[in-house]
Amino acid sequence: MVSTNLRFGPELRRLRQEAGLTLTEFSAALNYDKGHLSKVERGERSASPQLARRCDAFLGVNGELERLAVRPETDADTDETPTLSPWLVGRRAVLAAGSSALIDLGLQLGSQAPPATSPLLPSFLAQFDQLRKLGQSTAPKALLPLLETQTRTVAGLVTDTPSATRGPTLLLASRFAEFTGWMAQEAGDSGAALGWTSEAAELARAGGDPYLGSYALVRRALVTLYDGDAGGTVALARQAQGDELPPRIRGLAAQREAQGHALVGDEHDCLRGLDRARKLLDSDDARSGTQPLIGTTHVSDPAAMTTGWCLYDLGRPKAAAEVLDRECRRLPPNALRTRARYGFRRSLAHAASGEVEHACTIAAELLGVMPAVPSATVNSDIRRLARELSRFRSSRAVRDLQPALAQVLAPAHG
Repeated sequence: MVSTNLRFGPELRRLRQEAGLTLTEFSAALNYDKGHLSKVERGERSASPQLARRCDAFLGVNGELERLAVRPETDADTDETPTLSPWLVGRRAVLAAGSSALIDLGLQLGSQAPPATSPLLPSFLAQFDQLRKLGQSTAPKALLPLLETQTRTVAGLVTDTPSATRGPTLLLASRFAEFTGWMAQEAGDSGAALGWTSEAAELARAGGDPYLGSYALVRRALVTLYDGDAGGTVALARQAQGDELPPRIRGLAAQREAQGHALVGDEHDCLRGLDRARKLLDSDDARSGTQPLIGTTHVSDPAAMTTGWCLYDLGRPKAAAEVLDRECRRLPPNALRTRARYGFRRSLAHAASGEVEHACTIAAELLGVMPAVPSATVNSDIRRLARELSRFRSSRAVRDLQPALAQVLAPAHG
C-alpha cells in the first residue's frame, strides 16, 4: 500500500505542476482540503477512487491516476453465504415441455401468426405488472417469497398446457425469474441474484427465445458493477451486444459497458458506449420489442440518465449534477425505488461540486422513503455520500442530516 501511495502522490504533484497549478488553486478547483491533498502528494495519505477520478477528469489524463489509486475493499452490501439454490424451475420446465414440443414452439414463434396463450396467462401477466409496481414502494425481502412462488407456479403451468401455448408461459416465467433476481440483489444477496438470473435465461431458452437469455448477461454485469469489478462488467456487457441480438438488449448492454469504463476513468470508451446505447434505445425496433418491456420502465431516457451516473464516476460532478437534475425531474412520483437510486447519485454529485446544502436537501427527502424501499445497491451511494459530506462537518446542514444517514446505514436487526 505504501509503495502505491508513493507512486500516486509524486505523479499527482508532477501532473498538477505541469498544468501550472499551485496546490491552493488545485484544492479550490477540486473542492478538497489543501492539507489533505498535500498529504496525498507526499504519500502520507492514500487517495480514494473518487478523488483519483476527480483529479483525472480535471487534469485530463484519462484514468492514469485512477489506475494508481489504492482501492478500498468493496462496499457492496452482499451476504457472504449465498442462499441455497432454489432455482430448479427451468430444468423441470424443459423436461416437462419435451424436445418435440420445443421444436413446435420454435416454428410457431417464428411464424407470422400470434402465439396461442393459456387462459391463465393474462392474469399472471397482470400480476407481474403489479409486482413490478410494488417493487417501487415495497421492501424487497417482503416481495421475494411471493415472486419465488409465482415463478414456480407460472413455469409449472407447462405440465398441463398444450404444446402450442407453452412458449409464452415459459417466457413469462423467465420474466418473473429475472425480476426475482433483481429483488434478491436489492435485498443484498448477490448469490441468489445470480442464481435467479441464470434461471431466467434457461426459462427463456426453453420458451423458444434465445435472445432474452442474453439479458441475463446485462443483469450479471450489474452485480459485478456494484461489486466494483469494472473489467468483469465490461466483459459481460460486451457479450450481450452481438449483432443478432434485439436493439433494446444491445442498448442496455452498451449502457452497462459504459458504466464499467467509467469506474476506471476511461472517458473515451465510456462516452462511446453511451452514444451507442442512445442510438440503439432510440430505434423504433427497441421501442416495439418484447413485452413486458425489458429493463427499467420508469426512466424515460435511460441513456441520458446513465450519462449523468457515469459523469460522476469520471470525476465530473458538476456536469453529472446538471444531467441528473434534469432527468430526475422526469421520474414518476410513485417510482420511489428509482427516485432513490438516481436521487442519491444526484445528491452525491452536488456534494462533490461543493453545493453541500443543496445536496443535503435532496438527500433528506430521499432518506425519508428508504425505510419503505430498502436497497443494498442504493446504500452503496448513500455510504459514498456520507463520506463526501464528512469533509464538511462544520456545515449545519450536514450535522442535521447525519442522524438520518446513520439510521439508514445501520445494520438491520431481527
